[in-house]
Amino acid sequence: MAVGIFDSGLGGLTVLDAVQKRLPDLPILYYGDNAHTPYGTREPEDIYNLTTAGVQAMFDRGCDLVILACNTASAAALRRMQEGWVPEGKRVLGVFVPLIEALTERNWGDNSPPREVAVNDVALFATPATVSSRAFQRELAFRAIGVDVEAQPCGGVVDAIEDGDMILAEALVRSHVDALKRRMPKPQAAILGCTHYPLVEDVFRAALGDEVAVYSQPSLVAESLADYLERRPEMLGTGEAAFLTTGDPKSVEAKATLFLRRKITFEGVE
Repeated sequence: MAVGIFDSGLGGLTVLDAVQKRLPDLPILYYGDNAHTPYGTREPEDIYNLTTAGVQAMFDRGCDLVILACNTASAAALRRMQEGWVPEGKRVLGVFVPLIEALTERNWGDNSPPREVAVNDVALFATPATVSSRAFQRELAFRAIGVDVEAQPCGGVVDAIEDGDMILAEALVRSHVDALKRRMPKPQAAILGCTHYPLVEDVFRAALGDEVAVYSQPSLVAESLADYLERRPEMLGTGEAAFLTTGDPKSVEAKATLFLRRKITFEGVE
């Protein structure tokens, strides 16, 4: 009955950490599909199949509510899952909504027509699959008008982080920021549209400059989840926290411990 957090690999641990700080008594089942990471360069059908397989495994473990802490899965699979796959009594939520709520300063339950918002020029940094899906722009258009979104596919960043090569990851971030700023020299806001990116958030911030407001997902998702569970207490769940991976548990444990600076024990799954 734990709340589930699904990710293609290690990025969702940034969301897990924020949720545990915001809701320390909440039991969480974490599922990292490390055997198939990264999702960001895969085809949409492949992403959908991998995501539904992972979420089904979490449902089978008793989760009633699963957060897709993977932006690529949220972009490529979530809408299709919600429209025809999620069983009755179960819920699957994505990570775009809290970002858009924060950016537009309006609640997702606000169904009034789109309107102008304070921010006009937005830089989106995400995986190639998330960028090509245009899911962020589509969801934003339901709430805001007059916002110019310049999207930068950040190839290689997730791979470098998953491999533990932070020097390469940081170099790639600076390169991607430079590429975007050649097309949009003065963004007002920047969206870090991948849950791996908080691990190099300081590099994004330094490359973008102090005048750019940076929106990072973990704390926004944690706050949104707390609000959701307050409105839907039947989804709170009970039980013990657990960590599952389709990869090699020892290798994943070592990287997770390095990122979170605390010991986490993973159980291997098929």
